Amino acid sequence: MKRKLFNLSRHYQAALRKHLKQGRQANLEAARGLGSQALSAGMQTLELARLHEQTLVTDVLPGYPAGRRDALIKQAGVFFAVAITPIEETHRTTREATAYLKKFIETLSRRTVELAASNLELNLEITQRKAAEDALKKSEHHYSQLLEKSDRLQEQLRQLSRQILSAQEDERKKISRELHDVIAQTLTGINVRLAALKKEAAINTKGLDRNIARTQRLVEKSVNLVHDFARELRPAVLDDLGLIPALHSFVKLFSKRTRIRVHLKVFAKVEELDIVRRTVLFRVAQEALTNVSRHAHATRVEVSIQKLADGIYMKIKDDGKSFEVDRIMRSRGRKHLGLLGMRERLEMVGGLFDVESAPGKGTTVTALLPHGHDRGKKQPSG
Repeated sequence: MKRKLFNLSRHYQAALRKHLKQGRQANLEAARGLGSQALSAGMQTLELARLHEQTLVTDVLPGYPAGRRDALIKQAGVFFAVAITPIEETHRTTREATAYLKKFIETLSRRTVELAASNLELNLEITQRKAAEDALKKSEHHYSQLLEKSDRLQEQLRQLSRQILSAQEDERKKISRELHDVIAQTLTGINVRLAALKKEAAINTKGLDRNIARTQRLVEKSVNLVHDFARELRPAVLDDLGLIPALHSFVKLFSKRTRIRVHLKVFAKVEELDIVRRTVLFRVAQEALTNVSRHAHATRVEVSIQKLADGIYMKIKDDGKSFEVDRIMRSRGRKHLGLLGMRERLEMVGGLFDVESAPGKGTTVTALLPHGHDRGKKQPSG
């Protein structure tokens, strides 16, 4: 008996699918035949209705989109009406009950479809919430990475501050030593010579002119040393005459002191920049050339400043030995202070800094400074 019901259920499902696929009048003979089989198996109208409901809701409707299900339910009702005809003809008294059952099945099927749609919406909401949770986790991970990066940058800033303070202290020691060892000794020599001149003037004036000339040379040397110190700290020519004369003066003294040839090329309208930006260009060139004299063992340097569409472009290229830029920039020592200082000065005015170094090609420092004509800005110290 169970096997007959199983086969009937399988055949009913296949016939119903075919009917729904081919149209309202298709495969109705098969529906009537299935009704006869159900009658011979001893099934009543309610039992066939249950079979129809289970087949429709469980096996057939899930394969169709939600928009078509109402129409399919009505079409399936035609198939069911034909299928129960043999049972109706045998049990006339059940006709009203059958009509009621047909409406009940349609209502039940519609509610089942609505429940399936609600489940679909619930699953969609669960998926969306899961996606939101995943996005939140990714966001937390992203902000965690940003926090770690911020911590690293703060640590680098603390290290840089310590290194800058140490470098400033070293510079103070150097200036103090130079003042003591050079200028103080020179002034002491002047004082000794003046005392000797005083005695000579009282005793004998012979050779007085020669000794006075020697003393004057010592005074002149002291004055020049003081000028050199002042020029290193802040060249007055930069404020009084402009960037180009300041660069020419610095390059001339640099070449004389280091025996390194420097070719300087600057466009005249660079003087239209405000004093802040001109100072930045001068300090970057000064620091770059100082690095060349200390580390590059170069014989020639080319310094050029030209105007581009997006700003002022400065390039300082030497023919000396190369170095590993990334390693130096990551190092914690003082070797990269000059590079960091140049970059910080440029970024302070919205500029860009880059340095490239390769074996056999020397080192090239580039600076891109945005246009600016605000001469009223306050000049930074140094």
